[in-house]
Amino acid sequence: MQVYTYSEARQKLALVLEQAETTGKVLIRRKDGRVFALIPEKVASSPLDVPSIKAKITTKEIVDIIREGRGR
Repeated sequence: MQVYTYSEARQKLALVLEQAETTGKVLIRRKDGRVFALIPEKVASSPLDVPSIKAKITTKEIVDIIREGRGR
């Protein structure tokens, strides 16, 4: 885990954020000795958020497949 001074973190903010994202945590130390942790926030995604596919299928074919599946 990397530790930056407040001044370094200010000057290299993009680098500090990138490192926090890759390692999970970066510490920033102030002159008075206090230490702060920079931790990336987890992005909540829906389980229904799936990539689409290109399929050459008509709406009628989709409806027929669903009806066949429900008939079992």
